[in-house]
Amino acid sequence: MADLVLNVAVGNYGHTAPLKDGSVASTMFQLEHTEVSPVTSIFRRMVRGLEFDVAEMALSTYLCARAHGKAFTGIPVFLTRAFYHAGVAVHERSGINEPRDLEGRRVGVRSYTLTPGVWTRGILASEYGVDLDAVTWVLSGDEHVAEFVAPPNVVSSSNSDLVEMLKSGEIDAAIGVRPGAAPEIKALFPEPDAADANWHRKTGIYPISHMVVVKNARLDDDPELASELCRVFEQAKMPYIDRLQGGEATTAMDSELLGMGRIVQGDPIPYGLESSRRTLNAFIDFNVSQGVIPERVEPEEIFPASTLA
Repeated sequence: MADLVLNVAVGNYGHTAPLKDGSVASTMFQLEHTEVSPVTSIFRRMVRGLEFDVAEMALSTYLCARAHGKAFTGIPVFLTRAFYHAGVAVHERSGINEPRDLEGRRVGVRSYTLTPGVWTRGILASEYGVDLDAVTWVLSGDEHVAEFVAPPNVVSSSNSDLVEMLKSGEIDAAIGVRPGAAPEIKALFPEPDAADANWHRKTGIYPISHMVVVKNARLDDDPELASELCRVFEQAKMPYIDRLQGGEATTAMDSELLGMGRIVQGDPIPYGLESSRRTLNAFIDFNVSQGVIPERVEPEEIFPASTLA
């Protein structure tokens, strides 16, 4: 049994279950799992306290944390993906009927560096011509990276409930609220699945939501650790992908992944830099243009060299 024990905090997914039940293991290390709910709490605890050796992390949180010198580094293991047209909701009395109508309005989002927020704003700007600087972004929470300073058109609300903010008229639209959360809340994009598929077909981008990061102190101790972690995460994923592609879906997440797999016509949770280079380049550009990170970085710069082969 390996002497090295790594404290790991990742969500409970079909593709992480073999790591948690021990059916996939490494001769280099043992994994000691810490269960954290909700998963988003892992991000804050890692960013602010470096509590884990290996942790799930939202992609934009990682880029922002990296820009502020946080002592962990990502590996190209992308645990969750999503498309985002379905996550834009508007109040039926707002008069917002198309994306450009968001200009001059107040749009709620949990935090400015929230990964779904960055992706959605990027899509609104690049695909639909929305001037993001002409929107007031209203936050219902704070940032995981406490040092981050938001652009001047970002304000905070004392209300932490985006649905209530929409119902009261405090905001005109929201990112991260599903239409139907209240009778007066409707979708900005009435056919989001078709919009997702068309956008993916046009751009080749398959948005990454969550990834894996490793404490730098652990990486410094062993230059082979990052590549071995990538190997065991990939090994753990394969039986789950085989079941999905065989049509076995027993949870809502399974069904969602199958749907995304149909859009991308392949693996719904691809790992590795090369499988996601276009996606990463687009997302880095979105983060720069939106002021989440101060300057552009290349995808190769955000992962250990040993994981890039």
